[in-house]
Amino acid sequence: MQPMRRREFLTFMGGATAAIPLAVRAQQAAMPVIGFIDPTSLEKYAPFVQAFRQGLHEIGFVEGQNLKIEFRWAEGQYAQLPIMATELVRNKVAVIVATGITAARAAKVATSTIPIVFNTGGDPIKFGLVNSLSRPGQNVTGVASLGKILVAKQLEMLHELVPQADVVAFLVNPNNAVAQLDTSDVQTAAEKLCKKLIVVKAGTKDDLKKAFSAVIEQHGGALVIQTDPFFLGQRDEIVALATRYAVPAVYYLRDYPAAGGLMSYGASLSDALRLVGNYTGPILKGETPGDLPVQQSVKTEFVINLKTAKVLGLTVPFGLLNAADEVIE
Repeated sequence: MQPMRRREFLTFMGGATAAIPLAVRAQQAAMPVIGFIDPTSLEKYAPFVQAFRQGLHEIGFVEGQNLKIEFRWAEGQYAQLPIMATELVRNKVAVIVATGITAARAAKVATSTIPIVFNTGGDPIKFGLVNSLSRPGQNVTGVASLGKILVAKQLEMLHELVPQADVVAFLVNPNNAVAQLDTSDVQTAAEKLCKKLIVVKAGTKDDLKKAFSAVIEQHGGALVIQTDPFFLGQRDEIVALATRYAVPAVYYLRDYPAAGGLMSYGASLSDALRLVGNYTGPILKGETPGDLPVQQSVKTEFVINLKTAKVLGLTVPFGLLNAADEVIE
């Protein structure tokens, strides 16, 4: 064999060098990408993202090793959700994970082909996400927790703690796609307890103080906070206002009493997101989402902050203390 000429050698080396990044790009392209869309912020949602990663890990998927995750945070700006969903579709992600009804609806409008896995706090049939729980159909499935259903229990707890409160307020975000349905559910629960319900609305941070002022002006003796991602993003402000106006409030997530709120009762969001991670894995492996029944997250958490109760001049009945999963002192 004759020695390779210099020109041939350079041509060979140039081709080999060019082939290396092509191989790397091919490997990267083979790694599936999950698009994760949420109405809140990473700061407030970090523990639940970790639960989602844990769910993926349980079935063999690890971010950075055999999958990527593209996060989109709306920072409470619900109008951004359709834009973010469209962007993820344009990026051709393998699966879209959408947390909350409004985000899930935005994703469903954006694509009828890319699989969508949602987490919702209620009945996804009522909210138009799936055809049935056992056979969702199309490209959508996910996890439904008991968040909306538990509002009746929240009101019962408020009644037990503040029985003299004949007027109960409901703080709702009008930008939430299910604001009207949620209000109807709370109204029904309030009527069963013979309580008068007043509805106050807040869709921006500036609206919150006005809403709390309206509660006082209308003689609201207790307050229920809607299960809403924007409110989670404004957790500290809402807790501070409830303390300032001395309004006993029940929330849906442990984060609120942990930050100084009175009490919370609701579905475990960490458990729900872990299940979402569990369900995303099979879809990445080729399962059809429409054939996967909607899962139910039934784990609940009841947390009471005794320090806040004392500040509000409330004595927590033994029955509530005994029922609590966690008592913050």
